Amino acid sequence: MSAIDVGTADSKRSADPEVLAEIRAHGVETYPHECCGALIAREGRIVEAYRLPNTTAASARRRFRIGPSDYRLAEERADAAGGTLAGFYHSHPDHPAEPSAHDLELAWPNFVYIIVSVRAGTAGDLTAWRLRDDHSGFDRGDL
Repeated sequence: MSAIDVGTADSKRSADPEVLAEIRAHGVETYPHECCGALIAREGRIVEAYRLPNTTAASARRRFRIGPSDYRLAEERADAAGGTLAGFYHSHPDHPAEPSAHDLELAWPNFVYIIVSVRAGTAGDLTAWRLRDDHSGFDRGDL
């Protein structure tokens, strides 16, 4: 599997293949619920998929939530690794690996978002996205 390149020309990031394999595995393990986690980068490369608990009060089959304390843990993990918090990932059980309206509503600028589709317990498409500057939608990264 090749690396993912996402971002603008001045904020290009790529992801190690092992990171993408970890995201797929996490999605399969939590199926039929959504998994979620943080993306940690060093020197422009996403080097870790840091698993976080899905703390949604809604149905975990259709939503995920990363709480404030888990967000802080992700920042601390990135700092301890000598890196930065580059974004987040989550799965879409039995749905395409495309951002939903809910994903758009909760997205923050300057982050990479990776989504893996998991159908019937098998990981499928994996896509990368960035929120547009005007918050009108996402732009897809190269796979």
